[in-house]
Amino acid sequence: MSTNPYGTPGYRPAHARPDDTDTYVAIVDEAAADVAAASHLDGGSSSALRIVWLYPDLLSTYGDRGNLLILVRRAQLRGLAVEAIEVRSDQAVPADGDIYLLGGGEDGPQALAAQRLAADGGLHRAIDRGAAVLAICAGYQLLGRSFFAKGAKYPGLELLDLDSDRGPSRAVGELVGEPDPALGLPTITGFENHGGRTHLGPGVKPLARVSAGIGNDGSTEGAWRDKIVGTYMHGPALARNPALADLVLGWATGAPLGPVDDTWPGRLRAERLAAVRLG
Repeated sequence: MSTNPYGTPGYRPAHARPDDTDTYVAIVDEAAADVAAASHLDGGSSSALRIVWLYPDLLSTYGDRGNLLILVRRAQLRGLAVEAIEVRSDQAVPADGDIYLLGGGEDGPQALAAQRLAADGGLHRAIDRGAAVLAICAGYQLLGRSFFAKGAKYPGLELLDLDSDRGPSRAVGELVGEPDPALGLPTITGFENHGGRTHLGPGVKPLARVSAGIGNDGSTEGAWRDKIVGTYMHGPALARNPALADLVLGWATGAPLGPVDDTWPGRLRAERLAAVRLG
């Protein structure tokens, strides 16, 4: 197990707004202490929910570490024991995790992450045994068959039926969409910053249909199959979309989750969705 990899309490993106979101950020910061404590479990527990944060030294931009904090916090609110594990790019990927998280990153780190994950094979073995995966931006692209980085085409992990290439312009700004009805999610909201475009094959379904922003191609956003979901949403994605966090937790636990108080996440969502409507 690693020592606390989750940063200084009080960390927040530079673009965060000094309004009601401050209170929600404070709540998330409280969760950071819980995550740090979870990371110090002696020897781990076979009964604990194991959340594995893959390659934060290569893939962790635009607040993507927040996805780990949100999952831990929402699991703990349901009384679930949680073990948070950081796996750096020079370490073996454990195959016995329940949820695996991949974040965004620049071209060089993305290409290196794909190469090391392919050589390691641990993520593939984990998925074969039923683990859930949430992948963001560069992490999402590298789950596909191929992606572009540093001006060249690289092979992906072939875990999702999709390919990514370069778009005509950079997609930057708010991203909103209506999710696949099969997922039972409300409107999604996030922040995107990427130069790629992603083309889905028949083996995946889009996470959502875009109503604002670009996402995959200006029409769809993200992709999913089985217990794997990829998205271009930063924000972090799960702070803005607690129902998506609960979906991933439900996939991992195989059990229905009880309700929690989502007053502050709801205010954050309302503020960001209102900002898109107002332009």
